[in-house]
Amino acid sequence: MSGLIGEYNCKLDGKGRLSLPSKLRAQFPESAENTLVINRGFEKCLVLYTKEDWLIETAKLNAVDDFMSPEIRRFKRIFTNGANLIQIDNAMRILIPKKLLEYADLSDDVVLSANGSKVEIWSQHLYDTELSVDSDELSNLAQHFHKQRSSSTEQD
Repeated sequence: MSGLIGEYNCKLDGKGRLSLPSKLRAQFPESAENTLVINRGFEKCLVLYTKEDWLIETAKLNAVDDFMSPEIRRFKRIFTNGANLIQIDNAMRILIPKKLLEYADLSDDVVLSANGSKVEIWSQHLYDTELSVDSDELSNLAQHFHKQRSSSTEQD
């Protein structure tokens, strides 16, 4: 799902089902076969992946040797905890597990934010808070990103 784009305002129904917007679904590869992986995000959001992209993410995790590091083992456990295979039903909805709804504080209004190979699912109020930034903070974040990107390119 690399190259996903778009931001979509959606409603969650009382059973925890979320209709996936057609413009977003059209970006999913046929190989996804109506199966996605949903997991906790680093912030208070959820993340959707195709199964193929989830396997890429977990391969990155498994490439890091954790034999002697309790921190790495713990991170791997926490990162993968809560991951669930979910199906897109005939009405083009996904059913979000209750534990994950609670984790991300999802109830009614949600935002789907496509970002590269994943889709973040946010409660509207937490998303608004996350993106509430003034120009100075945005500039500082951009500088930090540029420094990180430059240092990782130098290492290649």
